[in-house]
Amino acid sequence: MRISAKSDYAIRAMAELAGHYDAGAVKAEDIADAQDIPLNFLLGILRELRNGQLVRSVRGRDGGYMLSRPPAQIALADVIRVVDGPLANVRDLSLSQLSYPGPAEALRDVWMAVRGSLREVLENVSVGDLATGRLPKHVRQLAERHQAERL
Repeated sequence: MRISAKSDYAIRAMAELAGHYDAGAVKAEDIADAQDIPLNFLLGILRELRNGQLVRSVRGRDGGYMLSRPPAQIALADVIRVVDGPLANVRDLSLSQLSYPGPAEALRDVWMAVRGSLREVLENVSVGDLATGRLPKHVRQLAERHQAERL
């Protein structure tokens, strides 16, 4: 799976908003500066996040953007689905629609396992977890195992 710049920026913006959850609205310019995201790109992402009901905008001098619900209730998977669609698909088909002949027959099961693995991480890490740095134990262990394999 390739994580798009759009998903990366959206998750970083959501983490920034989670970090300010109790402080009120955050201006798009402040999010862009804090996370080094191009402002025009961020504005489009924030519009999609608002349309997906993950953030809300506040007008006025003290306006900006806020999470629409508590950070612990917004999974990273929710953010990715809003800005980029399904977590994993093959040729824009549902995995249930796939079938392969002969020696490639088991490939559908591989794609299902990949999707399941992505969901296991992205649906169980919230923007609140990310903002506080307190990732679920199994996610931290996966990251540490991957780090050890790369050394």
